[in-house]
Amino acid sequence: MNPWILYREGFDAKSAAPEESLFSLGNGYIGWRGNYEEGMSRPMGVDGCYINGFHETEKIRYGEIAYGYAEESQTMLNVTASQNIALYANGVRLYADQAVKTSRTLNMRTGLLTRETVYAIDGGELTLRSERLVSFDHMHAAAIRWQISANTPCSVRLSAEISGDVTNLVCVDDPRVGSGLKGRVLSAPVMGADGETLGMSQHTGHTHLAVACAMHCTCEGAAQEMTDHDGYAVRRIFDAQLGAQTITLCKIIAYANAAQEEEEKALSDALSYANEAAAIGFDALKAQQQAYMARFWESSGIFVEGDDLLLQGLRFNMYHLLQSAGRDGVTNIAAKGLTGEGYEGHYFWDTETYIFPMFLHVAPEIARALLEYRYSILPFARERAREMGHDTGALYPWRTINGREASAYYPAGTAQVHINADIAFAVKRYWEATGDHAFLYDMGAEIVCETARLYLDLGFYHARKGGKFCINEVTGPDEYNALVNNNAYTNLMAATNMAFAADALDLMRKKAPEKYAALKEKIALRENEAQEWRKAAQNIYVPRDEATGLVWQDDGFMDRKPWPLSSIPKENFPLLLHYHPLVIYRHQICKQADTVLAMLLLPDLFTKEEKETAFRFYDSVTTHDSSLSMAAFSAVASRIGDTRKAYDYFSETARLDLDDTHGNTRDGLHMANMAGTWVCVVTGFGGMKVSRETVSFDPILPDQLKGYGFSVWAHGRLIQVRVSGEGVHYKLLKGESITILDRGAPRMLSIEE
Repeated sequence: MNPWILYREGFDAKSAAPEESLFSLGNGYIGWRGNYEEGMSRPMGVDGCYINGFHETEKIRYGEIAYGYAEESQTMLNVTASQNIALYANGVRLYADQAVKTSRTLNMRTGLLTRETVYAIDGGELTLRSERLVSFDHMHAAAIRWQISANTPCSVRLSAEISGDVTNLVCVDDPRVGSGLKGRVLSAPVMGADGETLGMSQHTGHTHLAVACAMHCTCEGAAQEMTDHDGYAVRRIFDAQLGAQTITLCKIIAYANAAQEEEEKALSDALSYANEAAAIGFDALKAQQQAYMARFWESSGIFVEGDDLLLQGLRFNMYHLLQSAGRDGVTNIAAKGLTGEGYEGHYFWDTETYIFPMFLHVAPEIARALLEYRYSILPFARERAREMGHDTGALYPWRTINGREASAYYPAGTAQVHINADIAFAVKRYWEATGDHAFLYDMGAEIVCETARLYLDLGFYHARKGGKFCINEVTGPDEYNALVNNNAYTNLMAATNMAFAADALDLMRKKAPEKYAALKEKIALRENEAQEWRKAAQNIYVPRDEATGLVWQDDGFMDRKPWPLSSIPKENFPLLLHYHPLVIYRHQICKQADTVLAMLLLPDLFTKEEKETAFRFYDSVTTHDSSLSMAAFSAVASRIGDTRKAYDYFSETARLDLDDTHGNTRDGLHMANMAGTWVCVVTGFGGMKVSRETVSFDPILPDQLKGYGFSVWAHGRLIQVRVSGEGVHYKLLKGESITILDRGAPRMLSIEE
């Protein structure tokens, strides 16, 4: 097999929807599910075209409501369908599920999806060869090229369309899947044209957002062409006679979105973007795509040697992350990226905790843009804090698109106040890895100060806990233990947040006094506020058993009734779909990494013995019902020297979607797990740690692998790491000379002459 390629041959109705997710294309703005352009004879999957951040809201209807509940749902909309090209031969419509044979290839090295499909027609066969891409260089553009030939004379009609007759997936029995939006949500289209380029615009009813789509179509070899339209679709129709010649259809697509009052401009922009991409031409767009991907893979340089299936999974995961991350500072990356409608397109803590590290060290400019989005919604976070009874600070939403809280179930939503610290920790990581003073002074410090304020107001010094700073009634990362006191992860991350906020202010006071003065005035910083954060951080309470060294997940975790995993029927996983939350909450059982995750993110706060004790215990009580879980367990297993567990969990993360091990790939790919695969290799196997002072590595090599390698950006340098049975090799690829730590020993790296 070729680990750069995802290849599927044949058609299976059961795999249609999962493969639409697997073969999705995107560029952080546009997302196309891997639908067949000519369609299927009956519904089998989810036709999907998405624009990052483009959403509609709807009032959440509660059976019983209380003060401060989230008021509106937010749903990423399925927008104007743009992949569709109806295919007719001798007057008969041909559908993908009726083909004689078909095969698809996603090339992760080039960023191109290709297909070859053969249809039986009167007297012979018709062959369709398809290429499609969503351009990384031209954010608003995507393209499809068809080449059609036949081994017998026949008449062919191609009808390339864009259609506003779209709806979202509706699902009411699984909180992870679709929305409650029913029927058409977008308005009837307004049609437009610029020469032969056709377009339409639509808008939402509640968010007052507009989206426009345009297409430019040409067909070499067509004998006749015409334009057709109805209330919701516009088409370019091409008729041809096939014999010895091949006909080639090229369909260039462009999207634009804006506020509803600028809908006319959005349509004009989409028409212009389509014309610009058409002028470049498919071949040039394809070449640009290949060049972009070459730069990306050079920066990451990641591989594993000894298992091509895992290597394929690793590359597949990183490729889809690249396709799904917003780059404009006003969008982020959804839990399912732009590959499906699971979780309604919401942004979670997944971004900062799991996804952000990969971009930080592979494409730092994307990492910065993801943080800029969080800064853009800081005003809403301040509003939410006031709504939740805090006179100061900010509380970021647990799940959101537009910046407001959209989680209807507060015990596993708003109660997860660790979201604040997760975002602040990403700011800290970004500063330490890049030294980007401008971001820290202009945005980052404000984020970390406002999030620190929330924790100081939320917690208190508890006399019966030795005067330690405690935080009660929260939910940690493990959603099977809700509304607990002193979740260890939350407390430790909050302490890190508060300490870094104080450090950031100290730095600004010394290095950028004017910026410090401006921030102090903007947020009305009190005189001793930073000292109060530092005091709380230094006195944070962490529940633990002093005799065994086990860090408890929270104050009451060890008092709950054990629930041996072996006693639960396999068909009852995930538990959340088979047991009432109260049943789960009463038991000593975990959905995902929690304390173990704290040990991954804050390794210097724990001894190796504490990590080993925690890993063994929590490994025995964790269901891994969340796809986020196994990567953290793998990385920590690496750090305590359990290479078998490290490899086994890594294997699960690498192919979770490719093998559909969670049974829900149809709803979109699992972005956090995908990024976790990178964490398994770089942080786990490679032992990479980055502080403002040092970049260090402590590599191990699992017995199941012959070797592995990766490249990372840190401190303005691109550093290559290669690990094999013969040892560890470091190479500086870009940047000035740097001294790294190799298993604790200083080592100078310079560009090789």
